[in-house]
Amino acid sequence: MNQFTYIDNRLYAEALSVMDITKEIATPFYLYSHTEITNNYHRFSQALNRLNTKVNCQICYAIKANSNQAILKTLALLGSGADVVSEGELQRALKAGIPASKIVFSGVGKTAQEISFALKSGILQFNVESEPELKRISKLSVALNLTANIAIRINPDIEADTHEKISTGKAENKFGIEHTRTKAIYAYAANLPGINVQGIDVHIGSQITSLAPFEETFKKIAELVTELLDEGHDIKVIDVGGGIGITYNPETDKQCDLQQYAELIHQYLSGLGCSIIVEPGRALLASAGLLVTQVNYVKTTPEKQFLILDAAMNDFARPSLYDAYHQILPVKQQSTLSSVYDIVGPVCETGDTFAKARELANIEQGDFLVIKDTGAYGSVMSSTYNTRPFIGEIMVKGDKFSTIRQPQALAELINKDLLPDWL
Repeated sequence: MNQFTYIDNRLYAEALSVMDITKEIATPFYLYSHTEITNNYHRFSQALNRLNTKVNCQICYAIKANSNQAILKTLALLGSGADVVSEGELQRALKAGIPASKIVFSGVGKTAQEISFALKSGILQFNVESEPELKRISKLSVALNLTANIAIRINPDIEADTHEKISTGKAENKFGIEHTRTKAIYAYAANLPGINVQGIDVHIGSQITSLAPFEETFKKIAELVTELLDEGHDIKVIDVGGGIGITYNPETDKQCDLQQYAELIHQYLSGLGCSIIVEPGRALLASAGLLVTQVNYVKTTPEKQFLILDAAMNDFARPSLYDAYHQILPVKQQSTLSSVYDIVGPVCETGDTFAKARELANIEQGDFLVIKDTGAYGSVMSSTYNTRPFIGEIMVKGDKFSTIRQPQALAELINKDLLPDWL
């Protein structure tokens, strides 16, 4: 059950009226449901574990989706591990109480500093993306007198049927090592000092709503693991990445069935005697978040009506970056008549647009709206473009709410600039 519902024509987040929250917190702000995050995690975990209790399935939440400490702590207490792609994310995970033994380090551009920090932290494994990275990890492990547990990320050249900017498993993408080199790269890695080859990793993209690409990927990985085991490699871990999409638009989006996804994992991979790692991000967080915003102006031209919000593309980039669809709803339903609007922000870019030709119940200046499903890839992708400070974040649990990130003060933002001596 989604935790954002209308009661007497007012939108509620769990047991709290969003309108009441706007009386205490200035818009725009992100609002998250603690219960929705918890429910999403349990749903995912139960789907993975109900089919085959003999196989260890570890969720390693993809921190890039939303890295707020309150969210990471919530997931840590549920037993989640973490998938990180920077030292910053690793430090966030550790600070939130996620054990290093449950953390995998992905990403194509790991620096020497990041690798060294991860080695000293004792993480579960590096997901290695290239031969030069493998050499660097080996060199640093030897220098620190440590052993790096690694999995090699294989690029299976599979079409994920998603937006081109979030496809990661095609041959032309920057991620992983081509599947045709699997035997050669594993043989090379096995002979490097300071390296323990323990797994295989794959990730084909994000917001995938069809099971077919997953099935094709799991089948290919199963074949590769079998070949590697035959070659004498002790493969103990299969990291299948993330990518499960959500329903942003109920009218057009396909629903990726989580239970069927789990069944595919067990069908192809559970018989190989390996632990399974899954790296959901969006699937755990997207539906748990709203962007709450107020209408600054209703502007009417001969061509269109515009709703000009106090939120902008710097606060929430997905519509501008991906032409992403998000439902936009009024905080208070107060009209049976409707109009068609372009819903835009105040930033000086035509791309600062959240929706075009969207039909809503008649909206007036000063009304509050929410942009749904913004719990993932919302706040983490924000910027201070147009000298607009970072906005605040709120978490709701039952009939209580707490500020989990204070909005940035304008003076704080401007005072980060330093003048050279000659000025």
